[in-house]
Amino acid sequence: MSSAEALIEGLALTGIGMGVVFTFLMALVLLTGLMSKIVARFEPEPVSLDRGGPRGAGGLGEGQLLAIISAAIHRHRSRQDA
Repeated sequence: MSSAEALIEGLALTGIGMGVVFTFLMALVLLTGLMSKIVARFEPEPVSLDRGGPRGAGGLGEGQLLAIISAAIHRHRSRQDA
């Protein structure tokens, strides 16, 4: 086998491999999108906990939320130093 024949065979094998991988990835993307649409159809609508007020996550006020976050950061840092 000459080097030209080996090069052509290598390029053909590379093309086939890339084609198989591309086909698999396209099928994966399409099936994932289809599955997402199917699950979204059967999943109930999420219940909104927002009551329209100026409160943050979970009905906490901004001051309470800031205090909780600050305490969590302080506790995390104190565990890191120990």
